[in-house]
Amino acid sequence: MKRKYLSVLFLACSIGLVGCSTNAVTTTADSSSAQVEIASAQGVDYTLYDDVLSSYVDEDGWVIYDVLQPSRQLLDSFNNGLAEVDDATLSNWSEPEQIAFWINAYNSLTLKSIVDQTPLKPSIKDITGVWRLRKHPINQNQKTLNEIEHDVLRVDFDEPRLHAAIVCAAISCPPLRNEAFTGENLDTQLDEQVEQWLARPDGLKIDKSAGEVKISKIFDWFGGDWIPSYGVDAGFTGSKEERAVLNFISNYVSDDDRAYLEAGEYTLSYFDYDWALNKQ
Repeated sequence: MKRKYLSVLFLACSIGLVGCSTNAVTTTADSSSAQVEIASAQGVDYTLYDDVLSSYVDEDGWVIYDVLQPSRQLLDSFNNGLAEVDDATLSNWSEPEQIAFWINAYNSLTLKSIVDQTPLKPSIKDITGVWRLRKHPINQNQKTLNEIEHDVLRVDFDEPRLHAAIVCAAISCPPLRNEAFTGENLDTQLDEQVEQWLARPDGLKIDKSAGEVKISKIFDWFGGDWIPSYGVDAGFTGSKEERAVLNFISNYVSDDDRAYLEAGEYTLSYFDYDWALNKQ
């Protein structure tokens, strides 16, 4: 579903994710890795990507980058396959299959962006232009990570749970799932991602004795994404974006906590964001 969204440049500059330089960096497919066809009329074969995730990502979402880096052939082969998926094939998939494709692509290309660096950077923010300037071959085109997130996922689909699934390789990101998202299982997988995200120390904290609720900074940056499906005129607290976010979160907590959130008698704030690498 097409909908309004914040200017990518304004958003990126205003929350300090990137600088405002305009020199693009184009990455290429890895010719040393196998050229494989991963897409068909039915969807994507995620066998290669599943092997990467199950081998180098643990159940809590932490990545062994220093082991993945010298053993990246499967990752590169999968990313080479992403480059060959054409519009005609992609557009014929179901919406869940398309969402899964773009989420997996974002996460896989983020892994690539990290292991492309020698030595590994302590934070993804140390990679110049990693979101806005580095272009990756995908869908027979070239796209940056920002374009995948802000021009495709957040624009073409009304699915705010994607913020629990796309992972920017930082400690305060949601956990990187150690299996690929699939169209068939997407709804269940996204719900599980939200539950794991909120259970993290910087995901959600409800302190009734202090009258405080604290949530991930991601809800602050992208709060408007929850309005179409979770906007409310009454209950909760804060701006219309914050009320929508709290209404969304209330679906993933106990009945007592849901009633507390709906009552709105608390102060809402956001956790500081830790940009250190999400490495094991």
